[in-house]
Amino acid sequence: MKKRWIIASTILFAAAVAVVGIWFFNNRKKTEKAPEYVLMYAENQSANYPTTLGGEKFADLVYERTNGRIKIQIKYGAELGSEAEAINQMKYGGIAFARVSVSQLAEKIPEMNVLLLPYLYDDSAHMWRVLEGEIGDEFLKKTENYNLVGLSWYDAGARNFYSADKPITSVEDCAGMNIRVQESAIMADMISALGANPIKVVYSDVYSALEQGIVDAAENNWPSYESMNHYKVAKYYTIDEHVRVPEMQICSEYVWNMFSDSDKEIITECAKESAQYERKLWIQREERSKKKAIDSGTQVTTLSPEEKKKFRDAMSDVYVKYCGDEMDLINKIIDY
Repeated sequence: MKKRWIIASTILFAAAVAVVGIWFFNNRKKTEKAPEYVLMYAENQSANYPTTLGGEKFADLVYERTNGRIKIQIKYGAELGSEAEAINQMKYGGIAFARVSVSQLAEKIPEMNVLLLPYLYDDSAHMWRVLEGEIGDEFLKKTENYNLVGLSWYDAGARNFYSADKPITSVEDCAGMNIRVQESAIMADMISALGANPIKVVYSDVYSALEQGIVDAAENNWPSYESMNHYKVAKYYTIDEHVRVPEMQICSEYVWNMFSDSDKEIITECAKESAQYERKLWIQREERSKKKAIDSGTQVTTLSPEEKKKFRDAMSDVYVKYCGDEMDLINKIIDY
């Protein structure tokens, strides 16, 4: 009899819990408000890449601080198209937000070319002094004439040389080398200015080009060098930091004008906070890639400030060709 009573009590308790659960679920559905805005954010990197995770952080902060009124959905892996395609769609509000490389923005906003110049910064700290100061703010504002709103700066590290047969320790070492470059006129001219031959090879073919001796060297950041296994065929890595091309979080001006002033302030604050988060992730990712490559036999050469100056001095014609009218600004950045 006692056993039956226990079983009956258990069934009644379970039924009561189920009823309460159903009531809570239905009541929540009735009281929860749907977001006022559901907006798309374009990201061309993979799910676990630092910039993607930074975008997720941005979306979470905006959702939280607007009490769920603004929901941003991160579409990574180029689901919404390439960076260039995303920028074009943003002009008409087809995409609300995106994280894009300044190199892509420069295709639409020529004034951005200054930030692509090789050997512009001494190091990472120098670049962030520039971007987080008045100069960086002015570059964010340059997007306004192109139906975009610049929100914050993301990190993408520094690009360095790596070679198969010998280390690059000086400008003289570059003479006559065949060095792979991306599809970029300014990068090709940089290689030529160092006395080397720029060879255009698609990114996916760089490994085989190094392995087969089609190119003697290539250049990229630590995560790319490691993740694409280039360290297996080019064990000499030279830290010269010839290019630091930052990323920018942007918003469609069409969408931006739909927000209230208070929402604009929240979105801007969240973008800047997410940028700090993304930079920490980038440093961690960079360190992991660097350690893996070195543990696998990569030999690292770090250029001295004096030697690095020689590389920068070799860029004088490149600076004039691409940004001759901006030499005052360039010198201000160099001395910042």
